[in-house]
Amino acid sequence: MANLEESFPRGGTRKIHKPEKAFQQSVEQDNLFDISTEEGSTKRKKNQKGPAKTKKLKIEKRESSKSAREKFEILSVESLCEGMRILGCVKEVNELELVISLPNGLQGFVQVTEICDAYTKKLNEQVTQEQPLKDLLHLPELFSPGMLVRCVVSSLGITDRGKKSVKLSLNPKNVNRVLSAEALKPGMLLTGTISSLEDHGYLVDIGVDGTRAFLPLLKAQEYIRQKNKGAKLKVGQYLNCIVEKVKGNGGVVSLSIGHSEVSTAIATEEQSWNLNNLLPGLVVKAQVQKVRACILCVHPRTRVVRLSLRPIFLQPGRPLTRLSCQKLGAVLDDIPVQGFFKKAGATFRLKDGVLAYARLSHLSDSKNVFNPEAFKPGNTHKCRIIDYSQMDELALLSLRTSIIEAQYLRYHDIEPGAVVKGTVLTIKSYGMLVKVGEQMRGLVPPMHLADILIKNPEKKYHIGDEVKCRVLLCDPEAKKLMMTLKKTLIESKLPVITCYADAKPGLQIHGFIIRVKDYGCIVKFYNNVQGLVPKHELSTEYIPDPERVFYTGQVVKVVVLNCEPSKERMLLSFKLSSDPEPKKEPAGHSQKKGKAINVGQLVDVKVLEKTKDGLEVAVLPHNIRAFLPTSHLSDHVANGPLLHHWLQAGDILHRVLCLSQSEGHVLLCRKPALVSTVEGGQDPKNFSEIHPGMLLTGFVKSIKDYGVFIQFPSGLSGLAPKAIMSDKFVTSTSDHFVEGQTVVAKVTNVDEEKQRMLLSLRLSDCGLGDLATTSLLLLSQCLEELQGVRSLMSNRDSVLIQTLAEMTPGMFLDLVVQEVLEDGSVVFSGGPVPDLVLRASRYHRAGQEVESGQKKKVVILNVDLLKLEVHVSLHQDLVNRKAKKLRKGSEHQAIVQHLEKSFAIASLVETGHLAAFSLTSHLNDTFRFDSEKLQVGQGVSLTLKTTEPGVTGLLLAVEGPAAKRTMRPTRKDSETVDEDEEVDPALTVGTIKKHTLSIGDMVTGTVKSIKPTHVVVTLEDGIIGCIHASHILDDVPEGTSPTTKLKVGKMVTARVIGGRDMKTFKYLPISHPRFVRTIPELSVRPSELEDGHTALNTHSVSPVEKIKQYQAGQTVTCFLKKYNVVKKWLEVEIAPDIRGRIPLLLTSLSFKVLKHPDKKFRVGQALRATVVGPDSSKAFLCLSLIGPHKLEEGEVAMGRVVKVTPNEGLTVSFPFGKIGTVSIFHMSDSYSEMPLEDFVPQKVVRCYILSTADNVLTLSLRSSRTNPETKSKVEDPEINSIQDIKEGQLLRGYIGSIQPHGVFFRLGPSVVGLARYSHVSQHSLSKKALYNKHLPEGKLLTARVLRLNHQKNLVELSFLPGDTGKPDVLSASLEGPLPKQEERKTEAGERDQKAEKKNQKRNEKKNQKGQEEVDLPSKEKQQPQKPQAQKRGGRERRESGSEQERVSKKPKKAGLSEEDDSLVDVYYREGKEEAEETNVLPKEKQTKPAEAPRLQLSSGFAWNARLDSLTPALPPLAESSDSEEDEKPHQATQKKKSKKERELEKQKAEKELSRIEEALMDPGRQPESADDFDRLVLSSPNSSILWLQYMAFHLQAMEIEKARAVAERALKTISFREEQEKLNVWVALLNLENMYGSQESLTKVFERAVQYNEPLKVFLHLADIYAKSEKFQEAGELYNRMLKRFRQEKAVWIKYGAFLLRRSQAAASHRVLQRALECLPSKEHVDVIAKFAQLEFQLGDAERAKAIFENTLSTYPKRTDVWSVYIDMTIKHGSQKDVRDIFERVIHLSLAPKRMKFFFKRYLDYEKQHGTEKDVQAVKAKALEYVEAKSSVLED
Repeated sequence: MANLEESFPRGGTRKIHKPEKAFQQSVEQDNLFDISTEEGSTKRKKNQKGPAKTKKLKIEKRESSKSAREKFEILSVESLCEGMRILGCVKEVNELELVISLPNGLQGFVQVTEICDAYTKKLNEQVTQEQPLKDLLHLPELFSPGMLVRCVVSSLGITDRGKKSVKLSLNPKNVNRVLSAEALKPGMLLTGTISSLEDHGYLVDIGVDGTRAFLPLLKAQEYIRQKNKGAKLKVGQYLNCIVEKVKGNGGVVSLSIGHSEVSTAIATEEQSWNLNNLLPGLVVKAQVQKVRACILCVHPRTRVVRLSLRPIFLQPGRPLTRLSCQKLGAVLDDIPVQGFFKKAGATFRLKDGVLAYARLSHLSDSKNVFNPEAFKPGNTHKCRIIDYSQMDELALLSLRTSIIEAQYLRYHDIEPGAVVKGTVLTIKSYGMLVKVGEQMRGLVPPMHLADILIKNPEKKYHIGDEVKCRVLLCDPEAKKLMMTLKKTLIESKLPVITCYADAKPGLQIHGFIIRVKDYGCIVKFYNNVQGLVPKHELSTEYIPDPERVFYTGQVVKVVVLNCEPSKERMLLSFKLSSDPEPKKEPAGHSQKKGKAINVGQLVDVKVLEKTKDGLEVAVLPHNIRAFLPTSHLSDHVANGPLLHHWLQAGDILHRVLCLSQSEGHVLLCRKPALVSTVEGGQDPKNFSEIHPGMLLTGFVKSIKDYGVFIQFPSGLSGLAPKAIMSDKFVTSTSDHFVEGQTVVAKVTNVDEEKQRMLLSLRLSDCGLGDLATTSLLLLSQCLEELQGVRSLMSNRDSVLIQTLAEMTPGMFLDLVVQEVLEDGSVVFSGGPVPDLVLRASRYHRAGQEVESGQKKKVVILNVDLLKLEVHVSLHQDLVNRKAKKLRKGSEHQAIVQHLEKSFAIASLVETGHLAAFSLTSHLNDTFRFDSEKLQVGQGVSLTLKTTEPGVTGLLLAVEGPAAKRTMRPTRKDSETVDEDEEVDPALTVGTIKKHTLSIGDMVTGTVKSIKPTHVVVTLEDGIIGCIHASHILDDVPEGTSPTTKLKVGKMVTARVIGGRDMKTFKYLPISHPRFVRTIPELSVRPSELEDGHTALNTHSVSPVEKIKQYQAGQTVTCFLKKYNVVKKWLEVEIAPDIRGRIPLLLTSLSFKVLKHPDKKFRVGQALRATVVGPDSSKAFLCLSLIGPHKLEEGEVAMGRVVKVTPNEGLTVSFPFGKIGTVSIFHMSDSYSEMPLEDFVPQKVVRCYILSTADNVLTLSLRSSRTNPETKSKVEDPEINSIQDIKEGQLLRGYIGSIQPHGVFFRLGPSVVGLARYSHVSQHSLSKKALYNKHLPEGKLLTARVLRLNHQKNLVELSFLPGDTGKPDVLSASLEGPLPKQEERKTEAGERDQKAEKKNQKRNEKKNQKGQEEVDLPSKEKQQPQKPQAQKRGGRERRESGSEQERVSKKPKKAGLSEEDDSLVDVYYREGKEEAEETNVLPKEKQTKPAEAPRLQLSSGFAWNARLDSLTPALPPLAESSDSEEDEKPHQATQKKKSKKERELEKQKAEKELSRIEEALMDPGRQPESADDFDRLVLSSPNSSILWLQYMAFHLQAMEIEKARAVAERALKTISFREEQEKLNVWVALLNLENMYGSQESLTKVFERAVQYNEPLKVFLHLADIYAKSEKFQEAGELYNRMLKRFRQEKAVWIKYGAFLLRRSQAAASHRVLQRALECLPSKEHVDVIAKFAQLEFQLGDAERAKAIFENTLSTYPKRTDVWSVYIDMTIKHGSQKDVRDIFERVIHLSLAPKRMKFFFKRYLDYEKQHGTEKDVQAVKAKALEYVEAKSSVLED
């Protein structure tokens, strides 16, 4: 028993032994037939599933049972593996596959080609013959549900929907693969299939190689009679066979299939079964308590065997009887858990005591919410029975909410006629697939997508939409479900008939026509029930040609005349004798019948109430209710809503026309054109009166894609097809007309029989006489209606509305500017009444600078009566109108000032009078192309029709010919009409080609060219497509350029998402006739390629509509198109049809970026931007890269200086018209003598917003505010109120004004202190006026606070030296007169000191704030003229040769020169004094030799500097630092330094100098500038790596030319002996030209490189460069050149072979090998073949590689190098079996002992690494055997 326990331990898991021991035991004791295999102890009967019922020996302890339970694992999909042999039961048989039920509720599928080889061969024959074979049975004839079959798992995959799928095979070749001919023994039970019919029996395929199995006819008779209904067995028939006789060592086997023998068969010892070849379905004796068990499955690797004790399995060949569960689909409540298995699922006990099972995936809605604690035994759950497992005789449950709540679970549950809900899965040409349940989908054929046939279902239905359908047909066996989306059928309340027996005569039902014939219509219902409507039953009137009246798919109501269910015949009729129930008359209708109004009658009506669509009115005098739609209030489309808005209940309307009356519903119309038509009797009453050529007035009833329907007052209607709707090309019918619009139509065709007519709406057909007259008539009528609206408004109580009613165009008003909006428009206040909104657009601001609070005179242009706004203008020629007599009929030039929908207002150029003219000259004339539309500011020619403005305030005029229009001379920024689209030339090449693509199609193409924001692709047939940067990646990392991901020449697969019209740049809908000529817009986004796609929005009226979907503050990814230097903004694209702009000031808070935006932003780069708002002017989004830009308190923003106010501060403007002010106290943290000196208009400044009170932005430029992180020292604190001041405090400020009692001294923006004269100076001046001279306004001084009076807000100050510690403010001015020369020198020295102080302060300010100028060079040059005296002072100073001047000036320049700027920039950045010092522009040559500019070194060394003047210069300022934040120099010392201080400074400077030297000598220091690299290459001129780093340094900054220059220098510098170093540089240069140069420049470099180097190396390097940059065509051409030039070089052939294999061109690679063998000498052949085989292994087909190796080795068996490579490759790419096979062959070769030793050693190493101890021993034994054999040969 111990031995048994060792080999097959209890509890379901094996103990691990050393392999050979286990092997020996299984051989020595053949115990397989006495005991259970592996899981015997825990196997349960399947109908008592779960470990709770496992059988245990009584002696077994509880612990062991517990461990068994833990280790035991129920079979799950995860535990299946390829090659596992398993017993299954046929669950369903379909035409092309079997569904197999496996143990534990699993299921698998067997394809029709996996039955057996003979059956597959027959199928192939049938396919080639294209007609059925007589002796080939279908799967349903070969297999029946319930059959037990032995299967093998052939593959495990994942379906499209992410479910795991198990593919099985029944092919005996796969199932019995574990058996060999020698292992076959009599009595064995095998499965096989009939492979052919012979004279005396059948050949059976049992899948054992080398064995022919024969079934004699006699042995098959019983089976044929009992099981096969007497029919002969056919090819592919599946049998359980017993081996009767074995002959010739298994070569021939005789079989029997007798029922009694098969059902009692048991696997015995004599049959020598072992763990390696056990088969499922075998009955074995297993030992727990001695039982018979059936093998369920065998794991191919672990040899785990699972058993079943179910009695049904113990009789092989017997099919399972119970195939389903009665309660399938039932929802059960409170079902208790029986047991839970961690990796498999749980068992439940149903109410009737039966066990049921739920798989793990069905225990919860998702893995995330799964809680194992809920499945403790005894816990109850709600579940639904979803399936039945025949193998386990168990119901399968699901606890998923979606399944429990599902309307239907299986196709069997769905009845024809039922209304079901589903989700759209996909739309195809054959219909729409709708998901109805978890595993169910139905098809809606194209005919059933709507009540009528629709051309573009993708417009109506989108993937994922919920739809409500009705089931037409459901065939559960074939899993076929047909449904309809016809609204009439779905909503029908009539009975549903699903069989002929339901159709009773007289029954009224809905159906749909499937065929129209000349003898009648065939109507179909549900479940394929159909009937005939004979010709005479089609209508009460005779219909000669039904095909012209009815159409296929039409929903009809029919009545059953007669039905014969037995013959499936039914007669129907369209003549419904009467409605099923008579309609009740509306209440009160009968009394009013006598007083009814007639169609065409004119009546007066009273408004009762307003609705959304019109007015409910009462027809007077009888108060009959009627409805007057909004669109029927006026002939002018725009006036309808206006009248609707101002009419109110109680108003009376006269002369209203009755249009129609049906069932008591009266429809009215008030259109003057229709009223006058009816009055004049020009309205035909029936079709007989209408004839072609008539002109009729009507209105648009409805708009369809194919045309518009026009209705006339009498109720007749006709169709105006798209082709004759307009003289212009019609893209979309809805662009031309709106419903309810009045039109004039010309009859072109009348069909009296069908009561149809065709109409033309073309202006050329429907002319109403002189255009000028019509135009004037329409204008007068429109203005008259507006006057009517004014009179309605004047009756209202509101003063505001009454005032608006009195305001007319041309009136003058004096208004106050309230605010200037971001878009440049101005809002005014101060009108006649408060709350009146008056505004002037940016154009009507007329370029005037306006500020809040300013008074302005304006002229009214128009009053918007709906929005209650007044449009005004500031244009001077309108405000100052000239009084001039005008002549009627005179022609004038005018400028369009305002546009309404139907008319425009223009001003006469000569006088400024306002005139109105109609924009249309006909009722039908409503459509304008963009190019034809008028714009404000455009010039027109007008002919005056009135000379005095009437009540409307306007002159009436008509416009002259369009040719006389002139364009607006200048365009303001925001009003620019769309910048001319830059059309990619690549896109215009293929535009003329038609294509047949539709949205959603997948296409493949080749990348033709790559642009910054899009990629041009060539599709099949030369069609050009476009991929926008936003449609390349799903997730675009910021800063990358998605277009660079695609390379020219690369093949791409994309999805069509739209079509772009090259004329209008709009994306057209797929139904548009011009769609076939559009450029397809494509997407290669992985998400769009996989699951569905989004079509571009093609319905949007204008780009303005599209950008409304973006809210301010939203973050978007956009792609830089270009930087507009003139407008100073970045132009970006968010999507193919959505563009945006980023104003320069919103791109960064860094001056460096604003100065050179082109360095920071690359074209095509992805940017993450925040939406600020839509651009008011048009279809652009305004974006920001620095956040929302709301300009709120505490925000830091960039602005431009607009105005510099001396002694006050700056005015700064921000994008979108916002203005702010900066006080001089907020210019810097340290006040300076001339705080505003460095600021000029247009300079960019970085501002902190202090407050936004009263709509005024108060700003600060202090570094402590704008860059708080630098924590710079605040020398002069902010003083905003008296509370910020303390007594005794020393403060600096600016002189305010000189008053009689003292000097006012400004300490802050709103704080002023007083210094009495006694506290101003020790000197007293006789005249107060002298104080003005010596203490000018704005002078910077230091004062001490003496006293504070908080009550009176007074601050008393002192300037005395004793208080401040500074020199007396007046002393210098009051010294006695000095000699003139002295005076000049002193003056110069003083100014010198002042200038020095100024310079230091300015530098300090610069370092704090970095207010670098980001202006255009022209702006920089506008330097203010300096006073002459100052210049002279500068000259004097220079002559004096003051040492101080040189010391203070030079290091400063040197330090600055480190920043990457030219010398000129340095001078300018220094400020103006630098220019004065030299007194000439820096660019000019210096006249004096002494003044020549010093040589500047990057290390900061100054030639003439003394030690005490050196400033720290290392490390240099990094290019990337934000230019100003990092350093702040010490404050300029104002007193003369003591000797000790000077000594200290000297020491400090010495230390600094030594530090600089050390840093330069540090070998580990990384080069950071071109100078550093120059130093390095001087020290190591032959090091190619240094030169390459130097090139890379320039390339990073995109300085291509500099990089080229470095490469050329390197080639000249590197010694000619260093060939490899030179070659490295040549290769780098080739790389550079390939990436950044042209093909021409690359060719030139390549030709030079070939001259100076070994040509082959250069060729190979260039080929690699091409391949890496995916220029495959060029690479291929280069290789072909190489093959001609270097055909004797095997390296070239091998490289080319590898190149082709990498491109998956295996066939071409094989041809190259053949060519190589022809060209190369024969001694190279083996090496080349071996190398190609190696490449095949790595890049191509491993099987082919093996074939090449085998071929070579059969010819050259002693080439050990080839054997060695073959072994290496097989180890890397093959299986262990293959490797061992090769080793076995090698060690049996007769090679030299030394070589044999090498191979034995390799074999041994391999087995040590991959094999078992037993394998290692086996190799050693073989080695020993070889040595012994060798030695015995030697002895002999």
